[in-house]
Amino acid sequence: MPLVTMRQLLDEAAKGGYGVGAFNVNNMEQIQAIMEAAKETNSPVIIQASRGARQYAQDRYLYHLMLAAAELYPEIPIAMHQDHGNSFETCKSAIELGFTSVMMDGSLKTDGKTPTDFEENVEVTRRVVDFAHERGVTVEGEIGVLGGIEDGHGAGGTGLEHVTDPDQAVEFAERTGVDALAIAIGTSHGAYKFSKKPDGSVLKMDILIEIHKRLPKTHLVMHGSSSVPKDLQAIINQYGGHLKETWGVPVEEIQLGIRNGVRKINVDTDNRLAITGAIRKVFAETPEKFDPRDYMKPARDAMKKLVAERMTQFGQAGHAGDYEQKSVEAMAQGYRDGSLSTQPLVAGR
Repeated sequence: MPLVTMRQLLDEAAKGGYGVGAFNVNNMEQIQAIMEAAKETNSPVIIQASRGARQYAQDRYLYHLMLAAAELYPEIPIAMHQDHGNSFETCKSAIELGFTSVMMDGSLKTDGKTPTDFEENVEVTRRVVDFAHERGVTVEGEIGVLGGIEDGHGAGGTGLEHVTDPDQAVEFAERTGVDALAIAIGTSHGAYKFSKKPDGSVLKMDILIEIHKRLPKTHLVMHGSSSVPKDLQAIINQYGGHLKETWGVPVEEIQLGIRNGVRKINVDTDNRLAITGAIRKVFAETPEKFDPRDYMKPARDAMKKLVAERMTQFGQAGHAGDYEQKSVEAMAQGYRDGSLSTQPLVAGR
């Protein structure tokens, strides 16, 4: 099966009432781990690359690894997504390379750090939507700003400085025509999200629920949604690491989000923790090892286990074979004829 568009995956997830994990990758082993987890759980999957990942792996390597995944796992629908595009040019280059989905993070300026104003965000996101939809490609936008920094991207802070305003979310969805909308509810990039188990004072699920009420058919996205499990932290520290105590987003809160319109859940830090813990364990227990396969295989297996667990928890397990793929040409026609218009998705408009 060729790569599919993220819009099709999210539309199906909405019908089935589940979420789809979006897992970041930088190399072959991470892609292999995700695909083996998807095969084991019979799950559709979103594999995403940040600008940092594209620079690290190089675009052509990354794209052909994705094509290999589609060839080796024809039964699994795979969307290839640009995570946190910082400009029209970044998104355009991803689309021209063959990505089937892009995120235009117009909540930040091109430096990936400085918050924009609302009108700037609308203007650049709308431009990306026009270009992408003409080619059948999905667009995710962001309103509000996440905390933390990852891969050099982010505004820093706690995540509470720029929480999404529900009124702006509705206007943004109407004016841009995005397929999916990332919102800021207090989550952050990276491992150090919360200094205690998050509650309503730091994780604003009430805002997410309000936005879903206002936009009941708009696909919502939770960024910074790794759960940062204590057992993975403990493995790293047991074998020589020095992670400070931290809390991520509890799975039960993500599941509450899924019941309230969240269709895409971004996970990166958890996979990094799983990989690093497995590698540290090999180095500590068998210091004579030097073949990269001796530590990359257990690292790959650890990530596969984590991803399979998340696929089950998000509800996407068992849904890989629910539908037939639509080509990007068919999706482009749907945008042209209005059948994929996002405007009717806005409640009461």
